[in-house]
Amino acid sequence: MAAHVSVGHGVPAAMLVLLFLSCAGGSAAAGGLKQRLEVRKHLERLNKPAVKTIQSPDGDIIDCVHVSHQPAFDHPLLKNHTLQLRPSFHPEGLYDDDKTASSRKGGKSPISQMWHLNGRCPEDTVPIRRTKKEDVLRASSVKRFGRKRHRTIPRPESVDLDIVDQSGHEHAIAYVEGDKYYGAKATMNVWQPRIQQSSEFSLSQLWILGGSFGQDLNSIEAGWLVSPDLYGDNNTRLFTYWTSDAYQATGCYNLLCSGFIQVSSDIAMGATIYPISGYGGSQYDISILVWKDPKEGNWWMQFGNGYVLGYWPSFLFSYLADSASMVEWGGEVVNSEPDGEHTSTQMGSGHFPEEGFGRSSYFRNIQVVDGSNNLRNPKGIGAFTEQSNCYDVQNGHSGDWGSFFYYGGPGKNPNCQ
Repeated sequence: MAAHVSVGHGVPAAMLVLLFLSCAGGSAAAGGLKQRLEVRKHLERLNKPAVKTIQSPDGDIIDCVHVSHQPAFDHPLLKNHTLQLRPSFHPEGLYDDDKTASSRKGGKSPISQMWHLNGRCPEDTVPIRRTKKEDVLRASSVKRFGRKRHRTIPRPESVDLDIVDQSGHEHAIAYVEGDKYYGAKATMNVWQPRIQQSSEFSLSQLWILGGSFGQDLNSIEAGWLVSPDLYGDNNTRLFTYWTSDAYQATGCYNLLCSGFIQVSSDIAMGATIYPISGYGGSQYDISILVWKDPKEGNWWMQFGNGYVLGYWPSFLFSYLADSASMVEWGGEVVNSEPDGEHTSTQMGSGHFPEEGFGRSSYFRNIQVVDGSNNLRNPKGIGAFTEQSNCYDVQNGHSGDWGSFFYYGGPGKNPNCQ
């Protein structure tokens, strides 16, 4: 006997179908339809109407969205936000990027993003990488899409090996703690590390941290990333991340949730960086600066010499509303131990630090921003890695490169099983 459902006026057709399927015993089909509707709704929320659309050679679609229509403004606390188009203050620097770039061995080659080959976004718009249905479906759930799993922060001062083993994240980093930090800067060369399993990733970034390493951790992160799970390919991409509760319910990559407010029309978060460094060949590096505007209190991000990308409003955070208590720079991989052995996912160039320039990955001119909004050399830099036979780190100091370190490794090798 057919099921009769009484429904009031104005009920969406999709809801009627769901009700019918449920009543008719088609719960599996209803589940599938429910997921499709959820994914479609999420894509509509993320993919805002575009003023112009650019097809990138790598398959990405870049939408030029009006600056006031970007996902950030879906945040309830940003409904009446006055967009800040530029920071009130910029940190005073130690190093002239042009000088250090041209004076060092190997020179420096220009770097951009692949979509630039096919066009640029107009003024008053921001370039946003369009999220596709497949991207969301690769995530464990719509809710988890664009988010890191818990416990991804290296904790150098008191490493709990249980945490390291459970999380499967491994690091090779330099870090400073014990002061109040208002930002950090670094120049890092860009590689395309090989990823063994699609669920693993390899990244190089800086972390600006506040709070304890419990449920209240605040983190702002920026760098480059290879993540087949997030992007469906092995391209090296620019990324940012933020969380105010240790990755539990807040924050996301790039613009995949409301939070980060972009102002630049030149650089797309999550887009492919091009070109990348070659082993024994040309080296390409990027500079990233994140700092707290002393007047407005927002955390700004700059890419390269001239691209001020946007800001994280200070109200997103608790501890970072004031300052950071720790800064980290370096690499991170996921080791999911395929077949019970250490992953062969590479960190950085996939080569150990001792191979040096042109072969190993590096961070150079690492700096912190102090309470007077000045960039300065960090004091008391520590180094940390869970398994130095798999991925290692070596600090150094020189005139042109200031505080620097080489880091990375191949993962699985005869000394790393």
